[in-house]
Amino acid sequence: MENLITVIHVLAAAGVIGLVLIQHGKGADMGAAFGSGASGSLFGVSGSSNILSKLTAACVVVFFCTSLTLAYMASHRAGNSSVIKMPAASNNINVVPTATKAPETAPSGNTAKDIPN
Repeated sequence: MENLITVIHVLAAAGVIGLVLIQHGKGADMGAAFGSGASGSLFGVSGSSNILSKLTAACVVVFFCTSLTLAYMASHRAGNSSVIKMPAASNNINVVPTATKAPETAPSGNTAKDIPN
């Protein structure tokens, strides 16, 4: 299921990119993109702005929905609550203490009795 949503997500992203790149400014029509001088001949009198803007909006809605769905699926995946991989309890890791017992004798050096007044 996640793979299908990922494929739809990538296709929607490519569709948004392609449709935005195809669109022109307010003065140009789709016929001008193909080199013809007749404006409005490809999509009729209404021009390309309505069709391309609706297709772009549809792709953006699909992209947004798949983004939220993939984020939800990733956050509710069982067993992946942290990015740091913790060792399992069954690995039998033996921990050796590094601290040793303090020495029984006092440290050598000057003490308060050795200092003259």
